[in-house]
Amino acid sequence: MKPTCDLYDDFGEALEMLPIDLKSYGGRTKFHGTVETVKCFEDNTPIKKLSRQAGNGRVLIVDAGGSRRKAVLGDMIGADLLNNGWAGIIIWGLVRDVEQLAELDFGVLALGRIPSPGKRLLDGQIGINIKIGDARISSGSFVVVDLDGAVVFAKDGPRP
Repeated sequence: MKPTCDLYDDFGEALEMLPIDLKSYGGRTKFHGTVETVKCFEDNTPIKKLSRQAGNGRVLIVDAGGSRRKAVLGDMIGADLLNNGWAGIIIWGLVRDVEQLAELDFGVLALGRIPSPGKRLLDGQIGINIKIGDARISSGSFVVVDLDGAVVFAKDGPRP
């Protein structure tokens, strides 16, 4: 896969770029795949549900509302995602268990970290259109992540 900078040079404005605020917490800093989307707020129930399904190399992108109070991903769900074939997860929110996440051969981007776990409110939506920063993302989009950032190809747009 080409680096994100080269992809931007090739495709420019056809790409959505995720905000630069995201930091890497996983053991893999380069990852890519078809996107599955989740929208939830301080509730990791839909993430846990998807972590038990076959990922088939997909990347989960989570709009957690930018919450800085509760983590929606920890080591156990991260390990489930890895073991079920997900390539990575991008969270507009927080994670926990960062030492353990760093040991997983799995991509994790998030706004930050906190010890406080998410609640189990059985709330959230899977497979809907979401917006993170200025980036519009839908299930079926394609994302590429490396140390320079993350770019998203629209579901019906060009592919790398």
